[in-house]
Amino acid sequence: MKYAFYLFTFLLAGRSLAQHQHHEGMTMPTPSSAVQADSGRTDHSMHQTGQPGMDASMSMSHSFSRNLPMNRNGSGTSWHPDQTPLYAYMKHTGPENRPGWMYMLHYSIFLRHTNQNINNPDGRGRDSQFDAPNWFMGMAQRTVGKRGLFLARAMLSLDPVTVGADGYPLLFQSGESYRGQRLVDRQHQHDLFSELSVAYSYAFSPKSDAFIYVGFPGEPALGPPAFMHRISSFNNPDSPLGHHWHDATHITFGVVTAGYRLGIAKLEASSFTGREPDEKRLGFDRPRFDSYAFRFSVNPSPTLALQVSRGFIKSPEAVEPDEDVNRTTASVLHSKPLGGPDRYVTSALVWGLNSHDGVNENAYLAETSLQLNRVALYGRYENVTKSQEELGISHDETPNGAGAHRLVNVNNLTLGMNYRLIRHLNTDLVAGAQLTASMPDQFLQSYYGKLPLSGQIYLRLTPAVLLMGGRSSTGSMNHGNGHHSH
Repeated sequence: MKYAFYLFTFLLAGRSLAQHQHHEGMTMPTPSSAVQADSGRTDHSMHQTGQPGMDASMSMSHSFSRNLPMNRNGSGTSWHPDQTPLYAYMKHTGPENRPGWMYMLHYSIFLRHTNQNINNPDGRGRDSQFDAPNWFMGMAQRTVGKRGLFLARAMLSLDPVTVGADGYPLLFQSGESYRGQRLVDRQHQHDLFSELSVAYSYAFSPKSDAFIYVGFPGEPALGPPAFMHRISSFNNPDSPLGHHWHDATHITFGVVTAGYRLGIAKLEASSFTGREPDEKRLGFDRPRFDSYAFRFSVNPSPTLALQVSRGFIKSPEAVEPDEDVNRTTASVLHSKPLGGPDRYVTSALVWGLNSHDGVNENAYLAETSLQLNRVALYGRYENVTKSQEELGISHDETPNGAGAHRLVNVNNLTLGMNYRLIRHLNTDLVAGAQLTASMPDQFLQSYYGKLPLSGQIYLRLTPAVLLMGGRSSTGSMNHGNGHHSH
């Protein structure tokens, strides 16, 4: 499976630069040519807004390139497909005849009730909870001179207040610790300060640029966009079970990444702190810069984003301080408009491999979301291999005294749907529900029961989908005057 990912990615990387394609159905920003190849002068008229007569400086480019669309922005320095819908507010400052600061705000708030392992009264992980997982991200950027671009970004989460001190119930989840014990069947909180970063990029030509990114905390070049920022995960309140195989480094207290883009491809390298955040979620952890990662990304068309990455992580878990992890990931992201800003399909295939102590553990994920105006249908399938130790099953509990490094397997299928109740002031209120069926291997069934079922209902609050040139999904402009009512 992993070799197929590598082969597919590198074959696509070998293609010639993608021809300009018509983004049918959904209006999206097109890559700008901020630097003219023949003269080296900035040409703001190349920032296409799609609005006749509107000054080109009103558009917002990608965070790390003056020549790519903002829709390609992922978490950290990762890439989405160019046709990825963007749910955000945007505001521009400065005179209309020259570029000023450009601001963007994203957020997602779930108010939900979750109930885990509801059909096995004596099974492990049976729990329920009212909580409100959430995150907020703000960005500010502006051009610097004729070729430069500066970015400042902050991501906050109120999970320390709105989610339990030991996280929220999630069957078969593992990773990080609380009060010196592993978190098992629970998803840990995210830190109040989940990203505070700055970056500078420089355009050598419309097809070539380089950047430097510094975060405390931040996200290294390892894995796909973090699950809460992947549009294919947009409707699901839960973290994937493979989070610590795919994208758990998205909150790293100390990271520096350097990257270079040539056409459709990008190569990045990061130095970062390997230890995951401690349980004191309101403060900052000590930076160590003891780990490193590399990532190769390619967007062969406006609908696809692919990456492979490799990370060497020093002592990620506090409860296992002597254990280092080598992590390998590969992913394919797809986004396709279906004839309107609120009509699209988006999907992800993700593979992650953790290697440590001579043991290899794989995590596979496939997820998709179909948005049809007010209604969304979505699903997620996972196949995850973990050690029994990872799930808190001790040596003494094991029949015949089998070792704690026994590998166990879980298959998880989640299906859900939601409906947009209100769109007002460029803000969406959505109601939804989902059901998860877990299919653990025979060894785990003696602890959790057969076919554990988990469900939840929720309300979700986010910005409405943002169209090209800072327009809301109903066509009202968001630049300069704040957020207009629908």
